[in-house]
Amino acid sequence: MKLFITLALALITNFMTAQHMPKPSVDVSGEGIVNVTPDQVTVSVRVEHTGNDAKEVKLKNDRIINDVLKFVKRMGIEEKHVRTEYIRLSKNYEYNTKKYNYAANQSVSIKVVDLSNYEELMNGLLETGINRIDGISFSSSRQEELESEARKKAMANAKLKATEYASVLDQSIGKALQISEFQKVNTPSPVFRSMAMADASESSQTIAPGEMQITVKVNVSFELN
Repeated sequence: MKLFITLALALITNFMTAQHMPKPSVDVSGEGIVNVTPDQVTVSVRVEHTGNDAKEVKLKNDRIINDVLKFVKRMGIEEKHVRTEYIRLSKNYEYNTKKYNYAANQSVSIKVVDLSNYEELMNGLLETGINRIDGISFSSSRQEELESEARKKAMANAKLKATEYASVLDQSIGKALQISEFQKVNTPSPVFRSMAMADASESSQTIAPGEMQITVKVNVSFELN
């Protein structure tokens, strides 16, 4: 009886050990890249004033921001594409004059879904009185579609690598055991004119969108047969 119990326990132990043994696998990384010309741009502009009166500098900012919002509305830009990024009012001490002054800052980002409207937007914003352009960022209206395409390319690349590794060993790969993803969008550095050139011909081109790159990297663990 004791022998039977001992054998039974041994069998159960071996079975449990086999159940928890990691399956042979081949771990690879894959990369998928999709290039596309941007068709949208987001412009970040800022208004800032300094002075000795907090209320006065804030009112100066408010008047310009109000003109900015009215202008973009006249352009037909949807409200969902216009966003206040921040509003700041700070009190600063000047050691030279031994007095305090105030700095008011407000930033607004505006998304242009048609690049042909960029010149009109920038000229109009400059006329409203903005005194800072923080930058622009390009994007694509096909973002989700392109990300999906890049994922498929990344997985195909990973599968190809795993298959090549396994074939050298006269083995094959099975189902994927684990997948992790890392995604990155590289946008070109924009080329655009400075504010000093704002009075140039309206027909002149002031940005070159270039090409943006959507990259998806995956780490995949395939079962090794």
